[in-house]
Amino acid sequence: MILFWQTMEIPVLIRAGAAFLTALILSLIFGNAVISLLRHHQHHGQPIRTDGPQSHLATKQGTPTMGGLLILGTAAVSILLFANISYHFVWVSLLVMLIYGAAGFIDDYIKVTKETPNALTAKAKLFIQFMTAVAAVTIITAATPNAADTILSIPYFKTVFNLSWLYIPFAVIVISGASNGVNLSDGLDGLAAGLLILAFAFFSIIAFIVGSPLAENFSFVYIPRCAEISVVCAAVAGSCLGFLWFNAPKAKVFMGDTGSLALGALLGTVAVIVKQEVLLAIAGGMFVIETLSVMIQVFWYKKTGKRFFKMAPIHHHFEQLGWKETTVVLRFWLAGFILTLIAFAALL
Repeated sequence: MILFWQTMEIPVLIRAGAAFLTALILSLIFGNAVISLLRHHQHHGQPIRTDGPQSHLATKQGTPTMGGLLILGTAAVSILLFANISYHFVWVSLLVMLIYGAAGFIDDYIKVTKETPNALTAKAKLFIQFMTAVAAVTIITAATPNAADTILSIPYFKTVFNLSWLYIPFAVIVISGASNGVNLSDGLDGLAAGLLILAFAFFSIIAFIVGSPLAENFSFVYIPRCAEISVVCAAVAGSCLGFLWFNAPKAKVFMGDTGSLALGALLGTVAVIVKQEVLLAIAGGMFVIETLSVMIQVFWYKKTGKRFFKMAPIHHHFEQLGWKETTVVLRFWLAGFILTLIAFAALL
């Protein structure tokens, strides 16, 4: 298939569109079958935390998890069909998604088999995330031209900083942080999936620009061969859109750690490849806010013994204020869309 695409020289944008549609259609076709399989093997569904919103105990109990398998499976097929996996950037992205997905699957499996909301320890998760991110960043840096391998791009100001030896630990934090940020956001029906569609659609465009002669026109650093990442992002966006059909309120299936850890890590990896980590913090700003809300809550509780928010992550805070779940989701999607537009302003 690689030789086929190379011989035909089919433009990246056409392949990205094909990957998006293929992933979307596959998700819609196989969604019900995957959900039925998960429900058959999960007699009680995903365990619901008792310290979360009490309304969730009644409305979400019994819903199967590991729906990320649908996203990762359909995305992987589309990537293998339409992306050139001989390029380092493509297969590293694919491996990061699958390794983080495997870690999330183990976590979800333990949860449903032992019927507990707590599975892998934080240390175990962080170890897997850290080691995978270190390997990925090392390969990405080696595959990037020397003039750009350790730079940090500052959008809007059209400038860059060379982080030198600090770049690898910085990039590792970006990947691991993005993984955990998406994981924390996956608490309401459709919330994480909708925000991921926006983020991956945005980075599909950015990857195409950075990997083409257009990069100079937008004052981006040109990274050869990274335009293929637009195919990867398009495939994942299509998979997430198909998954959203089944995950929209009231969800028939949850993404679980299988999906959230993997997709967050992939999003961070893409940002590292295209050297636009700052734009990730903007376009994926809702994931940043979710993460910060948890950090603030923990810090404030340890310092004062009181809660800063009614509940964290922050989407639960708004539920405690009386917002309906669908209202929180729609408003968070709207905020995510606005942040994506702000990120697009970097192209001006």
